[in-house]
Amino acid sequence: MTTQTILPVDAKALSELSQSNGEPNWLQASRLNALELAAELGLPKLEKTRIERWNVNNYGTYKASETFTDLSAAPASIAELVKDQEQGNLIIQRNSGAVYTHLSPELAAQGVIFTDLQTAAKEHGDLVQRYLHTAIKPDEHSIAALHAALWSGGVFLYVPKDVVVTTPLQAVLLTDDAEAAFVPHILIVADSNSSLTYVDNYVSDKAEAGLHNGAVEVFVGAGAHVRYATVHQLGGDTTDVTYRRAVVENDGTVEWIVGEMNYGDTASDTKSVLKGNGSSSDAKVIAVGSGSQKLNYTTQAQHFGKNTPSDMITRAVMREEATSIINGITKIEKGATRADGQQTEKVLMLSPKARGDANPILLIDEDDVTAGHAASVGQVNPEQVYYLMSRGISRRDAEALIIYGFLAPVVSQIPLEGLRTQLQSLVERKLGQ
Repeated sequence: MTTQTILPVDAKALSELSQSNGEPNWLQASRLNALELAAELGLPKLEKTRIERWNVNNYGTYKASETFTDLSAAPASIAELVKDQEQGNLIIQRNSGAVYTHLSPELAAQGVIFTDLQTAAKEHGDLVQRYLHTAIKPDEHSIAALHAALWSGGVFLYVPKDVVVTTPLQAVLLTDDAEAAFVPHILIVADSNSSLTYVDNYVSDKAEAGLHNGAVEVFVGAGAHVRYATVHQLGGDTTDVTYRRAVVENDGTVEWIVGEMNYGDTASDTKSVLKGNGSSSDAKVIAVGSGSQKLNYTTQAQHFGKNTPSDMITRAVMREEATSIINGITKIEKGATRADGQQTEKVLMLSPKARGDANPILLIDEDDVTAGHAASVGQVNPEQVYYLMSRGISRRDAEALIIYGFLAPVVSQIPLEGLRTQLQSLVERKLGQ
């Protein structure tokens, strides 16, 4: 751990805020306990990254935004993301709280719950309390503790047993006020043999320094299937620290699709805990760094159950003076026989000042397993550029084709066409094209 934490709020103010929002007693107690922990804990220790030098203390204060029921009233900065979603299953958070929520009557009739987490804590308290902060525990470090104390808005998605949701449920999370706290918590529970796809976008529209301290907890029941897709496109003035965890029961499956397209300093940790026999995880991460960004991405799979396959693929492109640390960690516990953990991390650097570091890690405490890793860090191959230029293609276009070819093995496997198109557009923007 690193330096001691300076608390952005005192216990009295936090208690009064919780009461004014009508939160149940158990949630108020949870917040106060987490705040007490935060005072004792240090920052997380990230591989080759001095996170204490980042802007990780500028939480701002809780500010409720005005709600609306017509999407035409949505902020202009997210208009394109919510276009034609009037009948869709959608939540919009602006700064500290949800401003729009819609769930189709058909899904509601099947018992699906899709609302902001603060509302869910009041209306579905027993269900929320059972899972909240159990995958990402507040005592891990001060970032987790402060998140547990200060989260607001967020998303709660529950799909009952045997219910298959065929259309994606979506959320857009916008920060456009540097003085407002932006600490959303995403909690997804898929009961046994259910299926769902959830997609969210994190967007900023401001010119002052801010912080996103985010957490995602996903619980995959026996035989359930969860596909979680997320795109972060926060601006250069926003520091983004996000922890994601999935706990997967027998024969359950979790798919992670992560697009790290921020312009500011970013640290993310995406982890699958394969708890049950036959559980599986597939994680695909693409990232583009630019300017003087400092980036630290970790993808993990922890195997407890037998016959548990995991696959992790990360591809990152660094340009200008961006630096990145890409970690892949496969942990196979004793007793997780016939586990199969595979991982690949590749970094492409586009300038002499860009830096990339790929760290594949295998931690194996069982003999009867299969595991493998591959990692590479390099620059654009000048022979490939020359070959394309010899065919009449400009240097700029030749380098672009090589970059897209580098990212294609991940992007092409994304099963959501809209997300593929969006990521392609964001990659082009970050590459200055």
